[in-house]
Amino acid sequence: MKPLVSILIPSHNAAPWLAQALDSALSQTWPHLEVILVDDGSTDETLTVASQFDCPRLRIVAQRNRGAAAARNCALELAQGEVIQFLDADDLLAPDKIEQQMALVQAHPDCLIAGAWARFRHQPQTAIFTPEPLWQDMDPVDWLVCAWSGHWMMHPAAWLVPRRLIRAAGPWQESLSLNDDGEYFARVILASQGIRFCSAARSYYRSGNGSSLSGRKSAEAWASQYRAISSQCQHLLAAEDSDRTRQVCANLMQRFIYEVFPAVPSLRNLAARQVRQLGGATEKPMGGPCFQLAARWLGWQQARYAQLFINQWGYRRVALGRMVPKPNGEQGKSDDGVPLQEEPQWQES
Repeated sequence: MKPLVSILIPSHNAAPWLAQALDSALSQTWPHLEVILVDDGSTDETLTVASQFDCPRLRIVAQRNRGAAAARNCALELAQGEVIQFLDADDLLAPDKIEQQMALVQAHPDCLIAGAWARFRHQPQTAIFTPEPLWQDMDPVDWLVCAWSGHWMMHPAAWLVPRRLIRAAGPWQESLSLNDDGEYFARVILASQGIRFCSAARSYYRSGNGSSLSGRKSAEAWASQYRAISSQCQHLLAAEDSDRTRQVCANLMQRFIYEVFPAVPSLRNLAARQVRQLGGATEKPMGGPCFQLAARWLGWQQARYAQLFINQWGYRRVALGRMVPKPNGEQGKSDDGVPLQEEPQWQES
């Protein structure tokens, strides 16, 4: 009997995309699989869309809204498979994705199997698969150092995970929202004996979804990002405490400082302290040619303020000089909608 593969799909208000995701899961050429959909308190037609799929291999479970990590943990508890495929409700799998990777799972049962992936907005036919440095066999620490150094990623659906690695890594951290997948897969990667890459296994990552968790940048989301990065660094340094791992962790924290500025200064202060403890960062702020020119003359913080100002008022208004003052009492916000006045104070755990 071929091993059972469990495809786990968390969903929350995913009605516009869910049918495509379920089609891609149920159309897999690997014959022995189950699909578990855990709806996380949707208020749209997500459950109605799911219920239209009359398939004995699909199990639908509804829970109150507790977050994507909690929905994935619920699905893991229900899953019977020896191998786990995570799939977000707006992403897609190529029909033979799992079958292509299962050959490597069976040959390397203690390894984590990665696959090629590409972004798309509306139709997967528009996706362009462009090889990246992570698209190769690598040791766990080497993989994380490469990913964090080069700003590379592997979205959850690209992986195929033997159940033994799931057990070794532990559950998803339900207190996290932003970057919960980065924190989780850092633990899975380090629990493995290495990454094996399958170029023929393809998945599709939907970009431009305005409801995506990765696009939410409230103070609470930034706090989640900080906690996730701290956890990632702790796990990496526990596996290898060396000059290269301390440097890549410092740079990861410094990148967080650049991204969050000027919001939540208390979090930035915590991150800056960690950067100093790790020996300092070499990471430079990212931005286009105009930003880099301004940063050289004004410093990156003033350049960032200028960037936010232009984003807030719009290039058109700046060009035409039509500056309209804010209504009385309106609170100032950054470009991501985070209020710049009162903020919660966060402490390291």
